Amino acid sequence: MSRQPFNVASNTPPSPRGSGLYALLMANAAGLANDDLFARMLLSQAGAHSALPAGLGLQPTSFRALMARHFPGLHLPTALAVAPHQGERQSEWQEICTLLNAHRAQADPSEIWMAYIVATACMASDHLWQDLGLWSRLDLTRLMQSNFPALAQRNNRDMKWKKFLYKQLCEKAGVYVCRSPSCEVCADYTRCFGHDT
Repeated sequence: MSRQPFNVASNTPPSPRGSGLYALLMANAAGLANDDLFARMLLSQAGAHSALPAGLGLQPTSFRALMARHFPGLHLPTALAVAPHQGERQSEWQEICTLLNAHRAQADPSEIWMAYIVATACMASDHLWQDLGLWSRLDLTRLMQSNFPALAQRNNRDMKWKKFLYKQLCEKAGVYVCRSPSCEVCADYTRCFGHDT
C-alpha cells in the first residue's frame, strides 16, 4: 500500500475526512502534552499515511491505555493492533527502545508508549517524521524535545532524527559502524545533516 504524504507547506492533513478524525480526537483530548502528536499519528495511520501498523504498533492493551489516557471517552478499534516489531530486526528495535527509554523526560507515562512507537517507525525506510505520520519534521523535533530532551539536546547540529538515533547506537555499542572516520569527511554528510521537508 503506497502512502500519500501530507501537504507539508500548509501543514494540513490530506483530506477533509481525515481532518474530521483529527478534530474528533482533539475534541476528546485530555489536555496532555502528547495529545496532539498522538492525534496526528492516529489520523495518518488510519489513512495509510504512515508506516505505523494499526494501534500505532502497540500491544492492544497498551493502545487502549493510551486512548484512555489521552482521549478519554473515545474508543477506536484495537482489533488490528499488533505486537512490537518482531523478526530479524527485533534486536535493533529493542536497542532503539532501550536508548529512548533511558533518556525519557520522566514527565509523563506516555513517554514509554512514545519510545515504542518511535522505535517501530525506525524500522521503516522513509524520514522518521513521515514514518510516524507526523505532519512535518518540526513535529518530530517537538516530540523529541518533550519526551526525550537529553537526546534532543545532543542533536545540536540538526542531524536527521533517524540517522541521529542510529548514530547514538553506534557511539554507545559500536554495533552500527559508520563508513567514515568523522561526519565532516563522509560522502553522506548532506543526507544526515540539514533541513528536509
